[in-house]
Amino acid sequence: MKHAVFIYSEDQLGYKFSETHPFNQKRLILTIDLLREMNALPEDLIVPARIATDEELLLAHDQRYIDIVKKASKGEITSEAGESYGIGTEDTPIFENMHEASARLVGGTLTAVDYVMEGKAQHALNLGGGLHHGFRGKASGFCIYNDSSVAINYLKKKYGARVLYIDTDAHHGDGVQWCFYDDPDVCTVSIHETGRYLFPGTGNINERGNGQGYGTSFNFPIDAFTEDESFLEIYRTAMKEIVEHFKPDVILSQNGADAHYLDPLTHLYGTMDIFREIPKIAHELAHEYCGGKWIAVGGGGYDIWRVVPRAWSLLWMEMNDIPLPTGNLPTQWLKKWQPESPVSLIETWEDPKNMYEAIPRKEEITEKNHQMLEKALYIIRHTQKNL
Repeated sequence: MKHAVFIYSEDQLGYKFSETHPFNQKRLILTIDLLREMNALPEDLIVPARIATDEELLLAHDQRYIDIVKKASKGEITSEAGESYGIGTEDTPIFENMHEASARLVGGTLTAVDYVMEGKAQHALNLGGGLHHGFRGKASGFCIYNDSSVAINYLKKKYGARVLYIDTDAHHGDGVQWCFYDDPDVCTVSIHETGRYLFPGTGNINERGNGQGYGTSFNFPIDAFTEDESFLEIYRTAMKEIVEHFKPDVILSQNGADAHYLDPLTHLYGTMDIFREIPKIAHELAHEYCGGKWIAVGGGGYDIWRVVPRAWSLLWMEMNDIPLPTGNLPTQWLKKWQPESPVSLIETWEDPKNMYEAIPRKEEITEKNHQMLEKALYIIRHTQKNL
């Protein structure tokens, strides 16, 4: 059994809306190149992504919606006709072969699932996945098909698994949450910037699930300008209590890299320190509760030069038990990509010490987040007291 496998094929780069769209898969190239410069990605650990079949897509999407995406792929419908299905919009414009490109990202996550659940690898990473905003019959927020929702239903149907989904993207993991909102065998956890000023505007602490699924949906909406210490207090505390309470068979984690201070679409003040800690804790919990079964996907991350390659490289290194690096990035990587980068690359694995000015409301933000954490976990703590 391999320790971890890295799901990737160049075809995943075909998921491309336009040259100027913020969702830019060049971040996959930058990350892979950085890992290779670190001698951290041997070729025998790379597994090609396959295309998900229509039958597999139907695990989380309607046939009518899939047919519309196929027509859009061939230029057979206009943007206006696609808008009611969430495609042809400013966020999710139509592009050639969008069905095949989207289905391949889903297939990459399903490949990761099969490798882990069939015992070929303990862990698997598909950085091309993590498109958590897609709905059953509608695209949303750069996401056409929702690979995590398909994968979770695939895990349930093929392997009978009880699944814990952890989402640390700065945007609420709405598509996955609503897909399993009444399902007692799927627990969704999302730590995200409050939706007060950020898309998609959902993810309040009172979104706890419905019917038999009540108590299996957990949301931790943190304040804008939240820094590392407060973020990690919430993550550490929440994950340990939720995993102990839910007792999953497998962990699927979505690893958006947009909680960083430099991300242009969000308002959080995270540094590279959180991207060291997030996978470390997920890794530990997977071994403690799930026999090591851990599948990870990518997600958001819109500073593709200074943030995403470092954050996602740390994720893979943690997953593959490679000691996390400190100090300077490889000189060759910096030399290769700096001429193309529109910004000065950060030359170290750590962020600069004074990357931003001190937050005047730090104590207030931290206290508010702590109170939110207590309220969000009340359902677990109250249940345990009454047992």
